[in-house]
Amino acid sequence: MNVKHIFFDLDHTLWDFETNSSKTFEKIFKYNNVDANILVFLNYYKPINFEYWRLYRNEKISKEKLRYGRLKDTFDKMNYNISDDLIDILSEEYISVLPMFNSLFEGTHELLHYLKPKYQLHIITNGFCEIQADKLRNSKIDTYFDKVITSDSVGVKKPNPRIFEYALKVAKATKKESLMIGDSWEADIMGAKNFGIQPIYCNFDNQSVDPSIISINELLELKNLL
Repeated sequence: MNVKHIFFDLDHTLWDFETNSSKTFEKIFKYNNVDANILVFLNYYKPINFEYWRLYRNEKISKEKLRYGRLKDTFDKMNYNISDDLIDILSEEYISVLPMFNSLFEGTHELLHYLKPKYQLHIITNGFCEIQADKLRNSKIDTYFDKVITSDSVGVKKPNPRIFEYALKVAKATKKESLMIGDSWEADIMGAKNFGIQPIYCNFDNQSVDPSIISINELLELKNLL
């Protein structure tokens, strides 16, 4: 592969979203005296959050609906009595506290240190613009990346081809010399493939996938490919 540019997703690919999210909820629940069982909450929250993000990616709901709805639905599922005002407070605090935690997937720094001299590295993320920069900086990986493209800045989200088109433009890259690496089959893999960029799937949960797609189970496997 004549690769010059590598575009990474951030959340669930390099930045360990689930670990950092769990720590965030523990902190804001304690601060706001929410005595819901955190393990039960997270068990319900994760699939609910996944579905809300699917709707958000496909322009079916707003950012505000995502932030409020995923919490409201989770507490309702638990039959936990909580006011709308407190849900609003938690949704705001979650966004501000989340980037304070900085767990990365194993091998992230080693991989980026290996790739940086050989390629131009970039981020394409559907995550909220106001906190993605903090995540990168606080986890000390911001210096590895030349361009950080957020869906907020483009006005569309992966897998919309316009975000990939914009990313190539700002990075001064072509489709043939680019790779997209991410964890979302719909947003990262099919989005990139349909646009004409070679994808590599971060299949960290060992799902059964189309054999025509390059997939890895651990980040450091990329060193054998690149």
